[in-house]
Amino acid sequence: MTGSDTTHLLDVRGLVTAFDTSDGVVRAVDGVDFHVAEGETVALVGESGCGKSVTALSILRLVQAPAGRIVAGRIELGGTNLLELPEVEMRKVRGAKIAMIFQEPMTSLNPVLTVGYQIAEAVRLHRGLSRSDAWKEAVRVLELVEMPDAAERAASYPHQLSGGMRQRVMIAMALSCDPRLLIADEPTTALDVTIQAQILELLDSLRARLGMALLLITHDLGVVAERAERVLVMYAGRVIEEGPVDAVFADPHHPYTRGLLRSVPRLGRERGPLATIPGVVPKLNALPKGCRFRDRCDAAVAECASVDPALAPLGQGRRVACIVAAAHGGLRW
Repeated sequence: MTGSDTTHLLDVRGLVTAFDTSDGVVRAVDGVDFHVAEGETVALVGESGCGKSVTALSILRLVQAPAGRIVAGRIELGGTNLLELPEVEMRKVRGAKIAMIFQEPMTSLNPVLTVGYQIAEAVRLHRGLSRSDAWKEAVRVLELVEMPDAAERAASYPHQLSGGMRQRVMIAMALSCDPRLLIADEPTTALDVTIQAQILELLDSLRARLGMALLLITHDLGVVAERAERVLVMYAGRVIEEGPVDAVFADPHHPYTRGLLRSVPRLGRERGPLATIPGVVPKLNALPKGCRFRDRCDAAVAECASVDPALAPLGQGRRVACIVAAAHGGLRW
């Protein structure tokens, strides 16, 4: 493939991100391929440690060196390979073209600066506004994210705000420079259920209103079903299934995806133990030969021990990394 599809805002190809550890080199992201179209909401799901957050940090080139590094692949935004940009140019991309909301606002906000000042500084950096105009813009984006008493809250310090308000500050900061792509990494993890729903509804309405694309990183399949158009399922550093949310949830092709969906509690289901996926996720420095899911798979065949399957297209925007599913054309088995 030469260059990205012109309809894709973000195109990630063959991404490999590795970390040096006491046990050797670990590939936390190992040959990941996916795209995000203009204005689209794509969910990236999987268990903790599967590589979701590292994928997001790699897109922004924020992997901590020297232990971590991107060793292969392409990350194209609007046709420009971000991995080839000098760091000074990449700084212009962060915030202005791609913005990110992190899991815990208190670790991302400076505790000794007001939230309005922190938003205004981001605006001044990327848009060159004066201090007074940047402050007005900070208040405007706080109003955009439906912050109560936005002008007053702008003068508050992070510890003076509730968890939901701090998350709104992070969203406001991310949106202050009109990014084309917003990456939300578990944006509601630390919030109670009511506030979670408000934040997700806010993200959805802002995406539609501003026309930006959203890459939503989560382990919550209910959120995926409700908010995303396409879903990418990750396992042990790889994307193992991709497709429209409705299609994947109605008829999962990969045994791991099927196991994830079976484990979700449902109203009306007979009482009894929840379905689980047997075994544990393999260590990334001790992956099994062949398919890395085969030791936990109830559909494994002998060939799975020797073949490490790549994502195979199945039509209608679906791909799966499973030789059994591919052999059956993606039908139920």
